[in-house]
Amino acid sequence: MTRRSTPEARSTALGPGIKRLAVFAIAIAVAVFAVQGGEYGTTDLLHQRARRIALHARVDTLRRQVDSLTRLAHEIQSDPVVQERIAREEFGMVRGSKELLYRFAPAGSAASSDSGRPSGASGTALGTVQSEPAKH
Repeated sequence: MTRRSTPEARSTALGPGIKRLAVFAIAIAVAVFAVQGGEYGTTDLLHQRARRIALHARVDTLRRQVDSLTRLAHEIQSDPVVQERIAREEFGMVRGSKELLYRFAPAGSAASSDSGRPSGASGTALGTVQSEPAKH
């Protein structure tokens, strides 16, 4: 008997090669899904790692700020030199036994902040120290 080449015979001859190719493609697809797919894929993990590094840097920055503000609060409460500097810079106060300082505000802003004053007085005394009587 001679074998004739029929379409059925040709399809079975190509079958093992196509099956191998299909199995190989499925294996590659499974491997790609294992690495990239799912809720926590490789790219998502890389983004999370970068975000974690950024958050650690932010936490370190905030800790340094808290430390410096705690130090500053302690200095303000306990250091007379710092208290005097703040009183001088922020409130315009002066230190001394014979000095008197007045700050005069414009008439428009004095009316709103000086409600208990007579209408003619517009200055605000910021630091007054009683001076000793003059000796002749």
